[in-house]
Amino acid sequence: MIDCVRHFHGLPALTFPPFTHNGPLPAADAAAWRVELSEGDGDEASDVYWERFLTTMPAEDVRALIIGNPWYTEHGLGGMTEGLVEASSRLVNLEALFLGDVVSEQCELSWMAHSDVTPVLEAYPRLRELSVRGSSGLKFPAVRHESLRTLRFECGGLPAEVVRGVLASDLPALEHLELWLGDEYYGCDTTLEDLAPLLEGTRFPALRHLGIQNSYFQDEIAAAVAHAPVVARLESLSLSLGTLGDVGAQALLNGQPLTHLRALDLHHHFLSDAMMLRVWEALEPAGVRVDLSGREDEDDDEDDEDGGRYVAASE
Repeated sequence: MIDCVRHFHGLPALTFPPFTHNGPLPAADAAAWRVELSEGDGDEASDVYWERFLTTMPAEDVRALIIGNPWYTEHGLGGMTEGLVEASSRLVNLEALFLGDVVSEQCELSWMAHSDVTPVLEAYPRLRELSVRGSSGLKFPAVRHESLRTLRFECGGLPAEVVRGVLASDLPALEHLELWLGDEYYGCDTTLEDLAPLLEGTRFPALRHLGIQNSYFQDEIAAAVAHAPVVARLESLSLSLGTLGDVGAQALLNGQPLTHLRALDLHHHFLSDAMMLRVWEALEPAGVRVDLSGREDEDDDEDDEDGGRYVAASE
């Protein structure tokens, strides 16, 4: 269900040509540039390609960068985080970075290899947006960053260690946070207790959008969110992509008012028709844009330990 990024940081995503290109290219600051090679091109080819990108654009005008295949695939070449840190003196105006723009045809989500990504934040103090897809080997120890406004993790199993590191970080400008928790079978060991500092509203004073998504315990998350102090200062909330059912939706309706929200995203859910109507009638007349698209049908297999529900992105 995950596609290559088409727009990033408000810019169209364009792939930097993998081979020498004689024709004109758009201005460096007019696109979010994807650097991507075919898997198996080798270390030397990737080094040459990366250096050609840094010298062709020119690097000092690049605002948004997308790193794709093969650097974050299971058998990838590795070292791209180090390469980005080394290039920080050249990419001096970089505002947005997407690590791991890889789709299932290239590598399954749960196999995508990462490492500690916080050195990138330290190397780019002006960075405003960081998105990370995949979580194998992912580390995120607590960090301070003055400029980061958007932080997004897209994965099928987000480790609790990463969640704790994010919530222990000092990010005074953070406005948009997305955590795709995923499935326990693919590495998610995050609990509601890990999320407590976030839900209590004691972290990230500038936060206006919160996404706790793609979770196998989405009903429990919804019940916790229904009474969470952080919700009162949000403009939008996403509990999408997970196993949300009538129990979780009922908890939201029974909890604190949500009519101050501009948008509530619940797409990919397991709500009944009656519950969908109740959610819509409670929020749409108040001006809340409610996304109830992507209703899924539960598997009737009696041996299914998950009750027939599934997250949108796992393996």
